[in-house]
Amino acid sequence: MSNGELLQIEPLELQFPFELKKQISCSMRMSNKTDNFVAFKVKTTNPNKYCVRPNTGVVSPLSACDVIVTMQAQKEAPPDMQCRDKFLLQSVVVSPGSSAKDITAEMFSKASGNQVDECKLKVTYVPPPQPPSPVREGSEEGSSPRASVSDNGTTLNQTSDFNNMSKGGFEQQEISSEAKALISRLTEEKRSAIQQNNKFQQELEMLRRKSRGGGIPITYVIVACLIGIALGYLLKRT
Repeated sequence: MSNGELLQIEPLELQFPFELKKQISCSMRMSNKTDNFVAFKVKTTNPNKYCVRPNTGVVSPLSACDVIVTMQAQKEAPPDMQCRDKFLLQSVVVSPGSSAKDITAEMFSKASGNQVDECKLKVTYVPPPQPPSPVREGSEEGSSPRASVSDNGTTLNQTSDFNNMSKGGFEQQEISSEAKALISRLTEEKRSAIQQNNKFQQELEMLRRKSRGGGIPITYVIVACLIGIALGYLLKRT
């Protein structure tokens, strides 16, 4: 900060983040530490290149004023990124209650005997701000893992593993359903065979009783016995 007699200026070096074909602005603050009204005027060695708003004004006692300097878009970069442009800030004490409309060029003329305070400012170019580097997916702690690659180049993915597990579960469910159906069918066949065997046992007993009375041929009884034996054998196999 410049400790001038009338205005303190910050910064004393105007820094522009240079980019081709783009307007760039920076600001400076003028602080009036005195009890006087101070008029100011901003000049530059290259007026076609810069726009200053406001370029003139009055700073009240114990107050401050901000000035925005805008550099027009440049078509080419200067050699070695060096800038030789300069700014000159002139300030002078004016009557109390003065405003920007009361400022005249004669106020800043030393030839008229006015006490003019002057401060020179340099212009420099700085590299433009760099965009933040992108964060790799899955690099942060707590992020969901991505697909990985095994030694033989096969892509492994948790989603595919889950799908495989689900598919295996469905197959097991299908096998279990088929087994249950088979067990149920065999149980029903066994129950039916037991009923048939009991029926034949009852009929066989009736035939035996009748054969003892002489009413049933012995051949029929033997055939019935063989049928009962065959059904018992089939029942044991099931």
